[in-house]
Amino acid sequence: MQHSDRPSIREFSVADAKAGPYGITTGPDAALWLTLVHSGEIARLAVNGELSRYPAGPAGCRPSVITAGPDGALWFTGSADHHIGRMTTDGTLTAFALPQPGAGPFGICAGPDGALWFTEMNTDRIGRITTDGRITHFSLPVQGAFPSVITSGPGDALWFTLNQANAVGRLDLDGKVTIHRLPTDGAAPVGITCGADDAVWFVEIGAGQIGRLGADGAIREFPLPDRSARPHAITTAPSGEGWFTEWGANRIGCVTPTGVITEHDLPTPSSEPHGIAMGPDGAVWTALETGAVARLAP
Repeated sequence: MQHSDRPSIREFSVADAKAGPYGITTGPDAALWLTLVHSGEIARLAVNGELSRYPAGPAGCRPSVITAGPDGALWFTGSADHHIGRMTTDGTLTAFALPQPGAGPFGICAGPDGALWFTEMNTDRIGRITTDGRITHFSLPVQGAFPSVITSGPGDALWFTLNQANAVGRLDLDGKVTIHRLPTDGAAPVGITCGADDAVWFVEIGAGQIGRLGADGAIREFPLPDRSARPHAITTAPSGEGWFTEWGANRIGCVTPTGVITEHDLPTPSSEPHGIAMGPDGAVWTALETGAVARLAP
């Protein structure tokens, strides 16, 4: 394992710590889009540092995870007001209420079928919403699982973490669910992404490990040097590396397809890195909950 504090890292202020930058994605307009979970806003950050902020709903709506949709808009979850939000690149907002009160939507991704798919932390369900707002649900065969982050992955399926069930789930477009139990007790997986090799990569916030679920169903786990680092989110580069945040250690990490881990210290102490995304400029961008976004040029 390698440790480095020498990459090119630059921080852009986007809010104060009370706003809480959390989720991040690259939009269709070649800008970064973020959720400000505490202030109830969506922020647009151009790669040159130009910033715009837009209301995401009522105060306290807690926008959480954000993704680019197939319709040229940004889609996000409102975990406190139980809505799915859609925002155009000019800041126009549409909100779709979920039918069950208290659902707690969190993760969201664009699916292989032209719809958006999301998790509901409090209902043990996966939701699907079309770009015109039609919502359907798929129940999971576990209770109290706390489905968290979701991604489109191998086999035209949706893959998601079950934080409290210590598992990764797979959902076919026809509704068939497969549960993959993790080898490590208390792993508490959160972030998940699909790699260039059609493997599914995820982070274990409870165990301080990076996990890989191969096409053959085999699971490998790669311990971090600091098992208390609290890895939170993960994304993959076109070249195959996985990039992840270490919320508890103030670092950004990189894992190769074979499991070699490199870590990079962030310049501001205790910056609380959360969401992470590959930017339109080929750099790695990370939301820092203390009020900034970090750009790391590999």
